[in-house]
Amino acid sequence: MKQLLSFLLITFFAVSTLQAQNKDYWQQEVDYTMEIDVDVENHQYAGKQTLVYTNNSPETLDRVYYHLYFNAFQPGSMMDVRSRTIADPDRRVGDRIYHLEEDEIGYQKVKSLTQDGEIVEYTVDGTVLVVELNKPIEPGGTSTFKMEWDAQVPLQIRRSGWNNAEGVEFSMSQWYPKLAEYDVRGWHPNEYVGREFHAPFGNFDVKITIDQDYVLGGTGILQNPNEIGYGYEDEGAKVKRPFGDKMTWHFKAENVIDFFWGADPDFKHVTAQVPNGPKLHFLYQQPAVVEGASEEENAQYTKNWEELVDYTIGAFEYANEHFGVYPYPQFSTIQGGDGGMEYPMGTLITGGRSLGSLVGVTVHEMYHSWYQNVLATNESLYEWMDEGFTSFASSETMAHLFDRDGNPHSGSYRGYRFIVESGKEEPMVTHADHYNTNQAYGIAAYSKGAIFLNQLEYIIGREDFRNGMLKYHKEWKMKHPTDLDFVHLMEKESGMILDWYYEYFVQTTKTIDYGIKAVAGNGNETVIDLEKIGLMPMPLDIVVEYQDGSSEQYYIPLRMMRGEKPMEFDMPRSVLEDWPWVQPEYSFTIDRPVSEIQRVIIDPTERMADIDPENNSFDVPSMLNE
Repeated sequence: MKQLLSFLLITFFAVSTLQAQNKDYWQQEVDYTMEIDVDVENHQYAGKQTLVYTNNSPETLDRVYYHLYFNAFQPGSMMDVRSRTIADPDRRVGDRIYHLEEDEIGYQKVKSLTQDGEIVEYTVDGTVLVVELNKPIEPGGTSTFKMEWDAQVPLQIRRSGWNNAEGVEFSMSQWYPKLAEYDVRGWHPNEYVGREFHAPFGNFDVKITIDQDYVLGGTGILQNPNEIGYGYEDEGAKVKRPFGDKMTWHFKAENVIDFFWGADPDFKHVTAQVPNGPKLHFLYQQPAVVEGASEEENAQYTKNWEELVDYTIGAFEYANEHFGVYPYPQFSTIQGGDGGMEYPMGTLITGGRSLGSLVGVTVHEMYHSWYQNVLATNESLYEWMDEGFTSFASSETMAHLFDRDGNPHSGSYRGYRFIVESGKEEPMVTHADHYNTNQAYGIAAYSKGAIFLNQLEYIIGREDFRNGMLKYHKEWKMKHPTDLDFVHLMEKESGMILDWYYEYFVQTTKTIDYGIKAVAGNGNETVIDLEKIGLMPMPLDIVVEYQDGSSEQYYIPLRMMRGEKPMEFDMPRSVLEDWPWVQPEYSFTIDRPVSEIQRVIIDPTERMADIDPENNSFDVPSMLNE
């Protein structure tokens, strides 16, 4: 009876705690209505925006901030200076912003702004618009902002712009005045220096008026396909083009954090359907016109885009099964930009690629719809949760699509060990804009972020890890999870304490290095001596291979884990005494003579980010022959 009462009390408090967490959680909401009139000849547009902002926070707001990203593409901007002064500038940027001509720069010039019908004061500070409110927005309240602005699209340098390296006319990302995010940490009006983003969820109703020969794609569902044509119209429908030289494309998107689009007169539009999933759109130049490529190479690029369709269907099917179901009705892969960049319900990617590269960049950017656009972490603070989780999932998916053997994350481990050896590693808690080098940022965000997950699977076991990844998507989709939200979820799933793992691997640059110090016979027994050389502790999987071809696993949990993972392999396993993290050495005994042992291996699956794997294996016959 006492056990039953204890169980009921624990269950009650657990449910109460979860309810309290859900009750305390809040996020802001935005609803945009925009009308855009594009001047394609001058690469400019006039914009009108109505923004309804809902304050779901417990705080009263007396100020709001907008991002004006295009203002970064001007000589002397913070993005320009940062690129010219960092030790290893992005080769796509370099000093190109500094040398832009007047008709090549970008800008967003606000002509008028009102709050609830009244003119409101504002100032422009680089890429940030600061608005002093006439009337504070109370908790639970809403306010309507109306803005008119003019913009010039910059010559394509980084993500946004006109005339990219492959001749795509418009890559329209970060293109409109966008309200900054306000969350439990306050406002996030970061100056744009070409790095990451953070934004509230909301609905978009966007009308884009542009010359009739342009083909568009982007975020949202096209509302007037039978006016547009170009492959968007309903089957059998007759396209009804408006009179005049221009045409209006009307898109709507619900519960997204951003809106992008791309446009070019030479786009071919292809669609495909993922079984029990979204409709896919592909927009790419036909014929391909990659600068410097031969006629044969351009023909191959076009063929690669045709083959991309089936690979993308397969990628969505794999992702839906292993990482959570994609929640939106469509996804668009559009040629443009300067490499690959993620946006809600789509991506902009360059198209002059080999098939493997084209599929790889598409799959990577696709997964940002899981880890950024749906699980919308603050990329600036938790870049490793965005890029790293995406890299982890895309590597596994590419291995599946192309039937590759081996560890799909081996490249991430190589990158991590390289930055450690260079002495330039920085902690993963570094703000994305403030890494000393682009290389340190890239390896922390992409490589070490992916290792964080692969190594977590090593710590808690494959089954709990995989279930946890699906639960993470289910519980936190359409929200803004933090690093601690993820760790807490995995603690609940595994029953282990994991704060130590987060603190060592994310908050510091301490490294893992274990070694087999000695394997010595003691009659009919063998003593194995281990040493912890690095400062970061880990649980250990140790496999002993015998001369007769059999194997046996010995598992050493960390004491501060307060738990142990289930068996993962089809071999006998012995769970040994916990290893306290302060102890530099550890010994255990095997009930077999040393002459019967072939090899002893630490971490045979190579999921542990040990910086010196060479001392993780001990060949016993070689030792006996010495």
